[in-house]
Amino acid sequence: MISILILISALYALFTLLIWVTWLRMPAFRPVGPIINGPTITVIIPVRNEAASIGYLLDDLSRQSYDRFTVIVADDSSTDATLAICQAYARRMPYALHPLPLTDERSASPKKRAISQSIALATGELIVTTDGDCRVGPDWLASMAAFYQETGAKLISGPVTFAAPAGELYRQQGRGVNPGHTEKGADRPYLSASQRLFALLQTVEFASLIGSGACTMALGKPTMCNGANLCYQKRVFTEVGGFAGVDHLASGDDEFLMHKVAARYPTGVHFLKSRDAIVSTQAHLSLSSFYQQRKRWASKWKAYESWLPSVLAVFIFLSNAAPVVAVGGWLLGFLDGNAVLAVMALKGVTEFLFLRQILVFLQKKPAVAVIPLTQLLYPFYVVFFGLAAQGKGYQWKGRNLK
Repeated sequence: MISILILISALYALFTLLIWVTWLRMPAFRPVGPIINGPTITVIIPVRNEAASIGYLLDDLSRQSYDRFTVIVADDSSTDATLAICQAYARRMPYALHPLPLTDERSASPKKRAISQSIALATGELIVTTDGDCRVGPDWLASMAAFYQETGAKLISGPVTFAAPAGELYRQQGRGVNPGHTEKGADRPYLSASQRLFALLQTVEFASLIGSGACTMALGKPTMCNGANLCYQKRVFTEVGGFAGVDHLASGDDEFLMHKVAARYPTGVHFLKSRDAIVSTQAHLSLSSFYQQRKRWASKWKAYESWLPSVLAVFIFLSNAAPVVAVGGWLLGFLDGNAVLAVMALKGVTEFLFLRQILVFLQKKPAVAVIPLTQLLYPFYVVFFGLAAQGKGYQWKGRNLK
């Protein structure tokens, strides 16, 4: 058994070294000059019950250095003040903002429905999607437009990370801490020490997904992307049939579309390695919401038509199961301790090198310190969610979906 575990761990180490070197060789994008006659962009923001955060994103968009864009906020029957906030913003924003109230109808994939209906009204050459709880920098759209002009990419995946815990922001700015209170400039109410640690652990885990997705794109075999920072040509969305064929699946408005685009344009999918393009979103503060999201993500792998993402999902599962099995075998007394250490070292050292590089790029150096803790917990996490995804159903935005 130990020889099989070491073989799996050695293959995983080689894979991790491959994507680490790929990341290092991937040049950071810098525009060669000013954007002249840049593409028109329609930013689509599907939302449901985002009253607490949508205003920050709309304010961020008012500070964009690129001005050839319009915004559609597709409100999916919010039960809070999300739509009213967007309508109020529409009257005073310097850009064209169009709140789009959606009918409260039953849908297997509410987010895909929101994006599809928005694209039908979009006037931009490019579609850029993000989420209502995200924050973007002033050069976000400029970096997308410049990268598109220079590469002609059909689909562009951008970097996503988690925002800094608000407790840290209060301390850095010398403010008094008022638990439960959110003010402009703070991403969340004050967080406890355990919540900050939980957010940092999620930051490391999420960085691994963003980094590995970026590297597989650079290798010409795209596997993952994130709809919180995604750009594609409107005509290409129509060419590949939009979400047809995957619209019965609640998740995957990003990855399934990317695979369809890659199938038609094998060299047309690119990752935008630029700090100007980073989008930040919010880490989960409760285990229940974290569980529902990760179960939703893990449930997608069975629906992939391309063989590579499915094989990679199984390989990652086995690679993370190997140290769990090895430690269990050592505790039960039938595996040698040195062999168990070899299994853990093969995985741990190469992972650390890769994750540190991604976190530094994402400007999340404080999270580097919790990489070892994440590595201890992650194998159990992957095994748990790999098994949990075999069950059907999860909650999303207050709805039970399949």
